[in-house]
Amino acid sequence: MGHSRWFRTSAVAVLVLSMGLPSAAAPTRVAAGDGEATPDACRELGFDVGTNDDEYSSVALMGYAAPATIAPPPPPPPPPLVVATPPPSPNVATSPSKAEDVTVTGSRIAGFSGEAQGLVGGHQKESRREYVGPTIPGGPPPGTVETERYENATINPVKRVAEQPVSTFSIDVDTAAYANVRRFLNEGRSPPRDAVRVEELINYFDYDYPLPASRSEPFRPFVAVAPSPWNDGKRIVHVGLQGYDIPRGEQPPLNLVFLVDVSGSMRGPDRLQLAQQSLNVLIDQLRPEDRVAMVVYAGRAGAVLEPTSGREKLKMRCAVNALEAGGSTAGGAGLQLAYDLAQRNFRKGAANRVVLMTDGDFNVGINDPQKLEDFVSDRRKSGVYLSVYGFGRGNYNDRLMQTLAQSGNGTAAYIDSLDEGRKVFRDDFEKGLFPIADDVKIQVEFNPAQVSEWRLVGYETRLLNREDFNNDRVDAGEVGSGAAVTAIYEVTPAGAPGSVDPLRYQNEARSAGRGGELAFLRVRYKLPGATASRLMERPIGERDAAPSLAAAPASTRWAVAVASWGQMLRGDPWVGDRFGWSEVSDLARTDDRSGPRSEFAGLVRRSGEVAPTAVAVR
Repeated sequence: MGHSRWFRTSAVAVLVLSMGLPSAAAPTRVAAGDGEATPDACRELGFDVGTNDDEYSSVALMGYAAPATIAPPPPPPPPPLVVATPPPSPNVATSPSKAEDVTVTGSRIAGFSGEAQGLVGGHQKESRREYVGPTIPGGPPPGTVETERYENATINPVKRVAEQPVSTFSIDVDTAAYANVRRFLNEGRSPPRDAVRVEELINYFDYDYPLPASRSEPFRPFVAVAPSPWNDGKRIVHVGLQGYDIPRGEQPPLNLVFLVDVSGSMRGPDRLQLAQQSLNVLIDQLRPEDRVAMVVYAGRAGAVLEPTSGREKLKMRCAVNALEAGGSTAGGAGLQLAYDLAQRNFRKGAANRVVLMTDGDFNVGINDPQKLEDFVSDRRKSGVYLSVYGFGRGNYNDRLMQTLAQSGNGTAAYIDSLDEGRKVFRDDFEKGLFPIADDVKIQVEFNPAQVSEWRLVGYETRLLNREDFNNDRVDAGEVGSGAAVTAIYEVTPAGAPGSVDPLRYQNEARSAGRGGELAFLRVRYKLPGATASRLMERPIGERDAAPSLAAAPASTRWAVAVASWGQMLRGDPWVGDRFGWSEVSDLARTDDRSGPRSEFAGLVRRSGEVAPTAVAVR
C-alpha cells in the first residue's frame, strides 16, 4: 500500500472516530477473533501487513497523530470500543513526514504531543571495543565498534562476621544476563565481565523447591549447606525461596501495554522481527478477560492499538506484524505515553503492566538513566509495573534495561532467539506477568560462634543497607507466580584459616545458647498492593548440612555449578586455582539430555574454549 493511500484511509478513520458516527466511507471491519494474520485479513482490520518489498517489512514511517483521550474499557466481555479523537492540532503534521516520526497503519488512537527534553546521559558505563574475532553468522563483522553498556559493579568482597555479621539484599529474578552471555559464547567470544551477573545465571534455572501451601503466605524457604568446591575448608550456604504458583483459574486479568521500539537501531532479524515473533507467543497465552494496548516510538511516540480484548488475538497480531523500524529513538516519550495509556485504562484487581521491547538505545529526548529511573519509580506508585525485554547486539544498553526494570517493579530478560522468546512468554509466562509479592528482601545474619567470614555470590547491584530491611519505603524486587529465588554464600567456619586478618582490638562475639546455628534467615515482603510488609524467619543449622557436595540436594549441586561458571567467566578472585572448567563440567553432569540444562553443558565447553583463563574441559 502506498503512502498516499495509507494516509487517505487513516484520515477517514480518524474523522469517523472523532465524530463518533458510522460512515459509508470508512473501511469495512471484520470481527477480529483469532486466526492467521494474513495480509488480506489484516487489511480488513486496518493494518497493512506484508505488502512492502523491504526485507524487514511492515509499515511506512509517515505522519504523526494528534493526542487523544482514551475512555476506560468496560468489563469483559467488551462491547465495541468507541474512541473519541480530537482533530489534529495546527502544530502537528498531518501528512507524510520525516523518518523520525512514528507511523503505522490502522488503529492509531493517540500520540505524544510534548516536546521531549534534550538531556544527555552521564551515568552509564559505555563499553566500546573493536571486535576482531572470526566472522560468525549473525554476529558482528570484524572491525565493528561496539557500544554496549553495562553496570560497572564491584565484585562482592569477603567480610568478617565479627565486624559485619549481616547480609541484606533485594531479590532478583531477572534472567537477562544468562541469555546475553549465551549470545556471546555462541558467537565464539568471551562476554564482557560486567555483563556476567552471577545471580541472573543461577536464577535462569528451575530448582523444584517445595511449593508454599497457600497464597496467604506466598513463600517457602529452602536451605542447604555443603562443602565448597572452590576452596578447601570453606562451606556453601544455599538459600532458596519458592513463590506460590497461582492456579490458572485464579490468575487476575492482565491489562498490558506493549511498548515497542521501532527506531532504526531495531532493524534486523534479531531485533524488531524477533520482538514481533516473541509478542505473538505472548498473545497466544492471553484469555478473553485480558486486555492489550500498544504504543510504539522512534523519533516520537504514538499509540497503535486501543485496549483490546484477549478475544481479538487476530487484531493484536496484525498490529504487531505491521511494524517496521526506522528513525531515532525517543524512548522517554514512549515510556511516558505507555504509562499514560495504562493509567487511563487502569483496571483494579488486574495485573497492570507496561511491556517494553527495545535495545535500550535511547538517543532522543530523555536518555539519562537517573532521570528515567526517577520517572519510572514515580509511576510504579500508580500500580502499573514495567517489565523490560532486550534485543540486539553491538549497541545493547544493558545498564539502562536493568535500571528501568528494577525501578518499575518488574523483571528484565534478554531475548537472543525465538526459543528464548518461547521460554519467556510461554513456559515462564506466569512468572513474568502475575505478581505474588513486591519489595522482597532477604537478610542473613551469621553466627560468629560458627562462621568467621562470609561472601555473597552475585547480587552486586541489589545490595541494601542493613536498616533498609525494615524500612517499607525502600524499594526491592518483585516475584511472579511460581517464580523462585536462589542465593549462594561461601562461608568460612569458625577456627578455619580465613581470607581476612582479624582486627587487633576487637573481640570475637559469642552467641550464648545458639552455638548450633550457622545463621538466621529473614525474608520480608509485601503482598501486591499492600503498604505494610510481612516477615518470615528461619534458622540455618547443622541439620541443613550435607557431609559432601555429592551428598547435597540436586538443586544445590546445580546452583553451585552455575555459580562456579559465572564466577570464572567474570574472573572472580575467590575461586581457587585448582578449580577449572572441567570441575564445572563435572558438577553439571545431568541425565537431562534436552532443555536448558543440556544446553548449559555446551556453554561450559565453549567457555573453556574462549575464556582468557580457560582450562580445557575433559
